[in-house]
Amino acid sequence: MLGLDNDPLDREQAIVALWKYSLGGKKCVDAIMQFHGCLSLIVNLLKSESSSACEAAAGLIRSIAAVNLYRESVAESGALEEIIALLSRPSLATVVKEQCICALWNLTVDEEIREKVADFDILRLLISFLEDDDVNVKEAAGGVLANLALSRSNHKILVEVGVIPKLAKVLKGDNTENKGSKVIRKEARNVLLELAKDEYYRILVIEEGVVPIPIIGADAYKSFRPDLYSWPSLPDGINIEQTAKAPSRFGASELLLGLNVDKNVDDVDEAKMKAIIGRTNQQFLARIGAIEFEKEIKSEGPGKSQQLTLLPCVDGVARLVLILGLADELAVTRAAESIADASINEDMRVSFMEAGAVKPLVQLLANNNKEAVKLPVIRALKNLSLSRTVCQRIEAEGAVWFLINLLKQPEISLSVTEHILDILAHILDPSKEMESKFYEGPVNGSKADSRKEVLDAAVFSRLVQIAKSASPNLLRNAISVIEFGIVSNPNMDTIISGDITTVLDLALRQKVLEEPENEAEELEKHLLELEEAGLTISAASRLLTKLVDSESFRQTIDVAVFTELLRKILKSSLPLHYKDWVAACLVKLTALSSPPQPLNNPINIEVTLYKTIPSLVEQMSFSSSPEAKETAVLELNRIISEGVPESTQTLASHGGIEPLVKLLEERNERCVEASLSVLYNLSMDSENHTAIIRAGAVPVLRRIVMSQRPQWEKALRLLRNLPV
Repeated sequence: MLGLDNDPLDREQAIVALWKYSLGGKKCVDAIMQFHGCLSLIVNLLKSESSSACEAAAGLIRSIAAVNLYRESVAESGALEEIIALLSRPSLATVVKEQCICALWNLTVDEEIREKVADFDILRLLISFLEDDDVNVKEAAGGVLANLALSRSNHKILVEVGVIPKLAKVLKGDNTENKGSKVIRKEARNVLLELAKDEYYRILVIEEGVVPIPIIGADAYKSFRPDLYSWPSLPDGINIEQTAKAPSRFGASELLLGLNVDKNVDDVDEAKMKAIIGRTNQQFLARIGAIEFEKEIKSEGPGKSQQLTLLPCVDGVARLVLILGLADELAVTRAAESIADASINEDMRVSFMEAGAVKPLVQLLANNNKEAVKLPVIRALKNLSLSRTVCQRIEAEGAVWFLINLLKQPEISLSVTEHILDILAHILDPSKEMESKFYEGPVNGSKADSRKEVLDAAVFSRLVQIAKSASPNLLRNAISVIEFGIVSNPNMDTIISGDITTVLDLALRQKVLEEPENEAEELEKHLLELEEAGLTISAASRLLTKLVDSESFRQTIDVAVFTELLRKILKSSLPLHYKDWVAACLVKLTALSSPPQPLNNPINIEVTLYKTIPSLVEQMSFSSSPEAKETAVLELNRIISEGVPESTQTLASHGGIEPLVKLLEERNERCVEASLSVLYNLSMDSENHTAIIRAGAVPVLRRIVMSQRPQWEKALRLLRNLPV
């Protein structure tokens, strides 16, 4: 009856009957598949105009595809192409969509078939079905996406088509219709967990407000002991002010505390409110034993210790903080690792701080001696310390003392040493220290005293030892911490040793500066190495600038050697913004090591040619402030007018002609006059004529002359110098 020569109504009745028969299981499907050519006839009915026939044909294909033996035959019959064509119809009955997508769900169990389905247009179609009104269609679409995510080769196209934001929205329950569907939430979680195995895609998942959480087993939560009778406090440890004279007999004062809404409610920011909600939810679940039911964990099989789940940010952050307080060391280690991975931006770092993550992390640092625990804890603190706000909280909890003590131990691994120095460099950043003095009031006396106590001679000796024998990153961070110690405690003549000069010499001798750009094997790699070298050189130059204030230090160094090193760096291809401290240090070394010299001494000339002029050109070219441009051109005019040797050649070679010509069109008369003076000096060299003309100077100069502006005479002189 399925034959093409039969009446369409008879064919429809036959396919409906076969579909219902196939629901009986594998034996029924086997009986249908005994007839050769039946698959082709079934697939042909997917082209029918009858919704009933299409639904039955798709349903029968779904049943056949559920049997492993026939899945490949279904794919080879052209069913995939016909199902996709059917789903692409503008108006399609919901029941037909459901059966078609469920057929795809069964077919994509096979890895080879997944590759055929992972097409951009098909994926966009499936994602659109996630917003369908029918919950069964949503669940089926989620199931297909979950199957496709099992193949790593499909991850890139899944991300490109925008699957992460859609599924994160489903998982967070932003749409109230999705809250009742456990299936779609489960499939969304499966897709995002597969994508989160890649470090980059994990960041994209977290940015959508979903946090990976380790599955540690229900038994681990049995060690949770809430403070049942303590006065309420915020998650980050701040106590709520107790105004009642005496506690209520039945605890009414504590119960009604949250109902006391007054005009200061706005003082509690959104991050604190989310932390309170998350802590309340997770502690309640832990108290009643509703986190990770034992039967669910056992069903997951082997490899449980590395399994993850996903939770919305509010609950996920609170869950991780709760795990930090458990007795299970493996659970604590995995929670610290997850906090480190999830601290990808300022919002997440502040969320962890408000949820109270800093205090237990510092306590683990102090009380646990196992490196397997310390490494993830230190890594978590390192990523959290990238936020200045969190950095202050880490220091307030006393982390510096514990980190310094760890650093003193020579047996700690290189990776732990690197993380510790990263944290200390963030906390003890000299630039932040100076800013805090100006913008946040004076540093607390106890805080300053504690810093002086921990940064003793032994610490400096250890820092110098690390800097001399470690990676560039360690060298840079060690120099930063040493500099902070010198800034916070100027009376350090006893600490300053000849070894520091070795460290500075090592930092200033960067091999990448000696490598010609055109001979670099990979330009991108070369530029990255140049940036890293610039950071190290800048830190070393800044430290040296401060150290040379000490007479005892100047007596221990060879000023000529450091001067020559800095001059070499100044002339190198190092990015300009890294030369600020190099130039400052060079000028200071020259001033302190010899009597006052005229402005045209070689050092001052080199600083002008290799730092000042290029910086002024950048300021003219890229600054959005008219005042900054005016300052730059006036300073350039002063330099050129003083006749600094090679100044005009340097200005022209760094692209200064074009921004000077653009300034001629400004209404600021001082800018125009200074630009004309500089351009006139440049025009004295015939090699600059072409560049001046190409920059469009001639028509601008003619307009100035014709309009009789105050500078028309200078403009006319410049025109006469040009070959026009």
